[in-house]
Amino acid sequence: MTETAYHQIHSGIRGAPSGCPVDHAFSPLSDDYIADPYPIGDAMRESVPVVYAEPLGFVVVSRMDLVTEVFMNPDVYSSANVQDPVFPICDEAAAVLASPDFDPVAVMSNRQEPDHGRIRNYTKLLFSNKRIQTLEPYIRRRAHELIDAMLDTGPPADFVASLAYPLPGEVVFRFIGFPEDDDQQLKDWCANRLAFSWGQPTPDEQVDIAANMLAYWRYVRGFAASKRDRPGDDLASELIGYHLADPDGLTYREVESILYGLSFAGHEPVTLLLGNALMSLLPRRDAWDAVVAEPTLLPKALEEVIRWNSPQIGWRRVTTRDTTLGGVDLPAGTPIYLNLGSANHDPRSFPEPEVFDLHRPDSAKNISFGKGNHYCLGAKFARFEARIVLEVLVERMPTLALAGEQRVDPFPNISFRGPSRLDVTWT
Repeated sequence: MTETAYHQIHSGIRGAPSGCPVDHAFSPLSDDYIADPYPIGDAMRESVPVVYAEPLGFVVVSRMDLVTEVFMNPDVYSSANVQDPVFPICDEAAAVLASPDFDPVAVMSNRQEPDHGRIRNYTKLLFSNKRIQTLEPYIRRRAHELIDAMLDTGPPADFVASLAYPLPGEVVFRFIGFPEDDDQQLKDWCANRLAFSWGQPTPDEQVDIAANMLAYWRYVRGFAASKRDRPGDDLASELIGYHLADPDGLTYREVESILYGLSFAGHEPVTLLLGNALMSLLPRRDAWDAVVAEPTLLPKALEEVIRWNSPQIGWRRVTTRDTTLGGVDLPAGTPIYLNLGSANHDPRSFPEPEVFDLHRPDSAKNISFGKGNHYCLGAKFARFEARIVLEVLVERMPTLALAGEQRVDPFPNISFRGPSRLDVTWT
């Protein structure tokens, strides 16, 4: 694959940098960490805020000031590895992705300067308040329709399957311009992307995921071509318009690749955020009743959810040169795992960080969507969509509650966290 390929496939795991403390046990894929990452992250942050995690093959950074330092120095800490598989993939899956026509290029989260800034100047226009707000009627309508179906069926219901999973995907597909008839196929193709880039799928799963990625890329290319011939009022058509107006400023392959990446990145974090919001609010009836009585509290409540039970708890970087972080020397090429969940619970930044505080004054200072020039372009969109859905939910289902004793199992991966199933009930 080329240096600017959307996914780089690596052949192995580097060893610990000389002089770096080593943790022989820590892995964000362990059962204990998946179940509850915060006590483990807290202990690591306070004892070894920069440490090489042997099972992961990354240097783990856990303290807010150090995570911020990494984000704010992109020339030293590159984002080139954020979409890559964590571990080497099997030969059969690599062969699928070696297809000559599978050639998306890095565009946003994993593209470096100066190209990142050039491309971002175009894409940020697509996330204007005006365009985002045009989706509000659709979001509200679909939220009502999905809640109607929950009410008709009766409690209990799986909130993720009933609303949190289908709605964000459909919203981003409408945003891009994909036809509604293709929704189910698109969801099927995107379903396991989380495992490919941030999990540890089995060889058989890797082959299935690779086949879906190839099929989806081919769909995106065909869709982009159709929009070039018959433009409409959607994001894809606008991107193609920017390309036609300035082919050197935004290449056609970059347009295709933006669509390829956005269709996943634009909905998975929102699904997780909605699930985490209910997991945070429903057990605390005073907080839930407060937002039911006063929905204008929802933006502040969401910021505390994003800090306290973040949908994105880890991200990656790789050093471009020899450097020193937190007193630890890191050679060029060192892969780094940023423990965002631990940073969001750093008492140096948030007093009593383990407490979920609906009225916390500084919860918006969380690091969940990154910082600096790679700050998540869709963060505003995610907050906007989640707020609307929760506004409808508190209006329609004010007695919502978690359904009895249940085990909540997040999907095992190193970057994103939220319930894969969440049973709720109501009266």
